[in-house]
Amino acid sequence: MTAFTVALVLVVAAAGLLRWRRPAWYWLAFGVTLAALRVLVRYRSVMDACGLTVPPARWRLSLARATNRPIPEPRPPRIRRLRPTRTGLVLRLKLRPGQDVFDIAAASDRLRHSFSMFGVTSREVRSGVVEVRMTGYDVLKRVQMPAETETRAMRVPVALREDGSVHYRDYRAIPHALTLGATESGKSVYQRNLVAGLAPLDVALVGIDCKQGVELFPLARRFSALADSPDTAAELLDALVARMADVYRLIRTQQRITVDVPDAEIAADIWDLPNELRPTPVVVLVDEVAELALYATKEEEKRRDRIITALVRLAQLGRAAGIYLEICGQRFGSELGKGITMLRAQLTGRTAHRLNDETSANMAFGDIAPDAVLAAIQIPAELQGLAIAGDASGGWHRIRAPHTSLRQAVNLCNRYADRAPDLPELAPFRPTTSTATELVPSAKAPPATA
Repeated sequence: MTAFTVALVLVVAAAGLLRWRRPAWYWLAFGVTLAALRVLVRYRSVMDACGLTVPPARWRLSLARATNRPIPEPRPPRIRRLRPTRTGLVLRLKLRPGQDVFDIAAASDRLRHSFSMFGVTSREVRSGVVEVRMTGYDVLKRVQMPAETETRAMRVPVALREDGSVHYRDYRAIPHALTLGATESGKSVYQRNLVAGLAPLDVALVGIDCKQGVELFPLARRFSALADSPDTAAELLDALVARMADVYRLIRTQQRITVDVPDAEIAADIWDLPNELRPTPVVVLVDEVAELALYATKEEEKRRDRIITALVRLAQLGRAAGIYLEICGQRFGSELGKGITMLRAQLTGRTAHRLNDETSANMAFGDIAPDAVLAAIQIPAELQGLAIAGDASGGWHRIRAPHTSLRQAVNLCNRYADRAPDLPELAPFRPTTSTATELVPSAKAPPATA
């Protein structure tokens, strides 16, 4: 008996230590079993208390009266599957007639308390079937990306969502995005994770960093073009607009819309072209968009209009040509001048880290998810990297990118430096990385001579 007591005390102490220091390990070792039992035992009473039950069918009531049996109890949604994950539980429910997915969403906070879980979210899988994801601990406190993630062309994992799932940046589904964040909010780490995810892919990276290149130029080996001043950025964007026109001419010549050509082979963008003819997709990262929109003189105003016009053109027409925009900044508002609101309308994906003002949050989510504005301005300063991610569909999530140091990002870009394609249109803007002193080049390399 003494040995059993000692062993039990050691197990309880180990569980408590794991829950404090390693919540993920505690969940996999103890928490998942306890949580599954708790859900199964409390399920019917919790659903009844949360108002998620329906009265029994009339034929069951009639049968109970005819046979003098007790009246059947109200019926909760039927559990179709209970699946444990590395961060929580996934409960798939079949709704009863008369129930709605919004009933489950409205009761999420009550379900969280009743089942003693950290978080509960729900989504509709198909008509009448709802998936409830429950997290057993704060997965955003110490982000640990899963060892295996789904890989697909132009789709990279960049962060972890609050429900434990992976947040992907899918350029073919959401071609252009806006990322906002104040100083020390984690925006640069999010950008590094994005570059780290794109580095192994067959894609050309183009950077515009008007802070003299302190953010993007250390990663220069993986970039096909870089600009560190508004003047160079204007020329680089003009080159991208010219490349876009050339790609469209290529698509036009390859369409071959005749009777004998199957519908699936009619080219409308670069992904419909054969592999040997498909141009390399380009991802354009703008580190601080406000620096491109500010001006003090008439000449700078002309340059500013030229830059914003090029960005709007790329945002409106660049998707089919394989040109995708990642616009980042600390501030994004209408005071940046004409064309900014038009540019924002084309940026489908929105990510907001901690912001200094509500106006920027409204610019990020006011037109797609007004309820996400309040969540964005409530991000505490001590949680660097925590962000709100949404898109034009109106859905939004809390996400947090894993911490990636600048050294880790540099090493990864150096490893995949051979994947940086040489694009003729962008050759004058290719960064020079032959020696350590040339790691951060000046505004623009001289054009190649014949």
